[in-house]
Amino acid sequence: MAEGKLSSKVALVTGAAKRIGRSIALRLAEEGADVVVNYKTSKSEAEQLGGEIAARGRRAIAIQADVSKKADVGKLFAQVDKEFGRLDILVNNAGIFFPAKFEELTEEQWDRIMNVNLKSQFLCAQAAIPLLRRGAGQSHIVNISSLGGLLAWPAFTHYCVSKAGVIMLTRCLARALGPKILVNSVAPGTIQFPGEEPDEDYIRKVPLHRTGTGEDIADAVAFFVKSDFVTGQILPVDGGRTLV
Repeated sequence: MAEGKLSSKVALVTGAAKRIGRSIALRLAEEGADVVVNYKTSKSEAEQLGGEIAARGRRAIAIQADVSKKADVGKLFAQVDKEFGRLDILVNNAGIFFPAKFEELTEEQWDRIMNVNLKSQFLCAQAAIPLLRRGAGQSHIVNISSLGGLLAWPAFTHYCVSKAGVIMLTRCLARALGPKILVNSVAPGTIQFPGEEPDEDYIRKVPLHRTGTGEDIADAVAFFVKSDFVTGQILPVDGGRTLV
């Protein structure tokens, strides 16, 4: 593989074993980064991804951690430090999504989605700071938020609130951690993968008349981590959904 702009960089992608996280991890490897593939339960998929990255000439390790738990996060970053001695890019991708009528939403469901979608990003960003500050030059945090953090979806109130929190966390961290650490967020629209039933309503509404792909989100992440003068920004990648 040819050397890319991220050559010699180390990236950690949370929830990287499948779907968007997998696409991001592969793209960062293509750009030259070594990649830490975090997973919670998808061990075989994470190890397979690590093998694919290694086959492309980059170093990859799969590390299990529930990033909504502080103890797990501490162990995750300690292992990154031990294996690589540095970290240049953190992509907070781990997240969950499920509907619930607000009047029927349980405390357990509320806490679960806040812990996975928002608390995990707080914990990982905080734990990453010493490593991100260690290297020469600037480093990057990219938080994966969602159009749900920008638009009100009544059947997903808990999800929307968690992702709105990610957006504000991104903006606060951009101010708190600059100029050394740049912090931005990608807000995906509907992203679909092979074998999934097409979201015809979304396709009909958006100006580009298609749903997004994992590669579309990976492209946006790659833009942020290769930029030296962009921080605190929220980039919807949605085919124009925010226009309608």
